[in-house]
Amino acid sequence: MALIAEEGRGLWGLVNNAGVATSGTVADMDNSDLDFVLEINVNGVLRVTRAFTPLLVESKGRIVTTGSISGILSRAGGSAYSMSKHAMEAFVDSLADEMAPAGVEVSLIEPGSYKSKIRRTTVARIASNIEAAGGTVSDEMKAGMKAAADREVTLQEPDAVSDAAMHALFSDSPRRRYMVVPDQFEAEITIRKQIEELVQLNEGHKFSYDRDQLVEMLDEALVQP
Repeated sequence: MALIAEEGRGLWGLVNNAGVATSGTVADMDNSDLDFVLEINVNGVLRVTRAFTPLLVESKGRIVTTGSISGILSRAGGSAYSMSKHAMEAFVDSLADEMAPAGVEVSLIEPGSYKSKIRRTTVARIASNIEAAGGTVSDEMKAGMKAAADREVTLQEPDAVSDAAMHALFSDSPRRRYMVVPDQFEAEITIRKQIEELVQLNEGHKFSYDRDQLVEMLDEALVQP
């Protein structure tokens, strides 16, 4: 921050784009693996944002954070990554409310499956950890790791994700959330998951809403600017 302040040009936008992952169940995951993911994906984003907040408030600028649809969708073995990206959901909503009086816009980009190095670096780290602990990476594990890496290079380039970030930074009407997915399937499973959670929250208590009331709420939300 000191370097930017010394140059005297101010700071208009901050893009938080932290993303590392690991694989393991809640019961069996090493604490070091969980700490590794949370330290970068959550604590790193928090520290960088706090460091540059004064400059962004001064410019009434923008804060854009890269989350993931994995912050909504969760799967067995991917708990650490999903936890870290779900944290960004709360982080962005809280930050947006806190920054609104200062005129700073806050957005969350939520990509689906696009080409990056995250899968390849994840499998490489898993193999390195096994070998560092004196173990041997089995042929079965090697085959699984190769399959994950091979799939990654077949995915679409993340141009649409960059476009969303640019819109969040420079549009006169930035959105709070940008879900950016490569196909209809990922869009549908993400929206269906949100609906499923809404139904779960609504059922089994004395303040539950009936279907008509829920539809009315949805209609109200759809017409909000």
